[in-house]
Amino acid sequence: MENSHAFNQFRSKVEPALISKLEEFQLLGYDSVSEEGLWDFLTRKRWKKVKDEKRLYEIVDDILSVKVSDFISFTTIETYKNNDFNLKDGNEWKELLK
Repeated sequence: MENSHAFNQFRSKVEPALISKLEEFQLLGYDSVSEEGLWDFLTRKRWKKVKDEKRLYEIVDDILSVKVSDFISFTTIETYKNNDFNLKDGNEWKELLK
């Protein structure tokens, strides 16, 4: 995870918004999403290229407007990037596709 993101200074101030978003995810059945995972998504995807200074209310709005589908897509792609999918053997493919 990237520890030097420009918005890390606001993390404690926006924690209520993060908790609210996590509660929304839980209501939708996504219990395994953590605060750290949500923050990672925001810093690595939503705020990847921050050009202007954002105000605190804009950061909160970004947090509260995260869609479950965007978060899941990001997590899936990151999982694929971080794992080695060299399934050369046909049996490995069959096992994966069960």
